Formats: sequence, C-alpha cells, structure tokens
Amino acid sequence: MAALALAAAGCQTTNGNDITGSISNSSPRNDSDGQGSVETWGSRYRDNPADPEVAINYARALRATEQRAQAVAVLEQASIRNPHNKPVLGAYGRALADAGNYDQALEVLSRAHTPDQPDWKILNAQGAVLDQLGRYSEAQQHYAAALKIVPNEPSVLSNLGLSYALAKDLRRAEATLRQAVGRPGASPKMRQNLALVVGLQGRFAEAEQIAKADLPPNEVEANINYLRQVLAQRSDRSKKGQHAYVPSPDAGT
Repeated sequence: MAALALAAAGCQTTNGNDITGSISNSSPRNDSDGQGSVETWGSRYRDNPADPEVAINYARALRATEQRAQAVAVLEQASIRNPHNKPVLGAYGRALADAGNYDQALEVLSRAHTPDQPDWKILNAQGAVLDQLGRYSEAQQHYAAALKIVPNEPSVLSNLGLSYALAKDLRRAEATLRQAVGRPGASPKMRQNLALVVGLQGRFAEAEQIAKADLPPNEVEANINYLRQVLAQRSDRSKKGQHAYVPSPDAGT
C-alpha cells in the first residue's frame, strides 16, 4: 500500500528521529545524491576506518542507498574499535534493525545509553524494534519513557500511535496520531499513517481528505480502494471466525 504503509513500514525518519519500525537516522535522497555521499564517506572511511564519526556517516550513506548489509559490517567494525562509544552503538543498533536482526539490535541498543542517562532517540528506536517483534506493550513503555524526556515529540507520538494500531487499538491509535500530526515538525508520513488508521475504521471520506494533503489524486484513490479491500477481507474473516486483519510491520528502510 505505497504511501499508507503502517510505519513500522517505512523505517524512514525525519530530522534524525525514528518512526516506528523506522529505525533509520537518515532522510531519503535521490540516487545521485545518495551515491555521491557513499563515495565521499567511503573515501574518508578507507583513509581513516578508526574514526567513529566517519564510520557512522559512511554507514548512514550506505543505508540511505539500501546497502544495509554493508552498513552493518562497517558499524560492527566501528563498535569493535570503539566498544563504549554510544553514538556508534546507537547507529549499529539501528543498522541491525534495518537489516532485520531485531534481537541483536535490541542488545546493542541497550548498550547505547544507560538508565541514569537515557537517550530518548534510543528509547524510540528500541520501541520500534519491539514493535517489529510484536512486543507492543513493551514498545509502548519505551515510547512513554521517551515522552517523559521530550513531551509531545511528534516522532515518538507517531510511533506510539502506530504501536497502538498494531495492537488493534485503533481509537487510541487515532487519538495519538492526531496529537503527532498537530505538533510542529510533523511529517507527511505521519499524516498518511493517520489517514490509514482513520480508513481502517471505515471512515473513507475523512481518510481521503487527510491523504489529499500530501498525495496526488491517483495515489489517494488507490490507497482508499486498498483500505476498502482490507476491511472487506477483515469482515469476511470475522464471519468465518478467523483473526481480523491488522497491518503488519514491513522491515524497510
């Protein structure tokens, strides 16, 4: 469902912040920009592989061009050379999650901050990984802890709302996503996720209006048609006594 992928769907981030399931700390870029960045940071990395900042930036460029395995390899070496460097561990944990290595990502992210000095971005990333593993209650606890540090942070609210959606609590998901969308710095992706949750409750006209803010008409129509099919399938499954459909995480970028 292209633009309305439920955020664990996208693993995209805005301004360096994670969006659930979204473990990335780099923004999308076009192919030429991405390849140029890979070449620039790759050259610096070859000259000085022990520099943690260079390794982080090289891995970020690799992830932005979907070279996930290579990004993991770069950060694995950086973590060996800098075992107590928390920015390196945070980047390594995100890269592992990007590559679908969720259990290892949790272990590494747990070392990227400490209980006495928690990092809200790491808490947010941990929540996103837990959502990917289906551990929604634990994920929501991490988002709540992050919100104590940065109240009303839209990226955390968005993740929390999507976690509720994955746990099939659509009303709570909608309320939380509306909070996220109402904050300064809210992204188009957050609005599309709100449209998704509204549409999953059968309010197609309202979902369409929300989606129109960022998408061309043909994409809006395709997404709404998809939602109609999803709800029809869910209704059919309910009649047959099967579990209702819930959008599942997509371990994308």
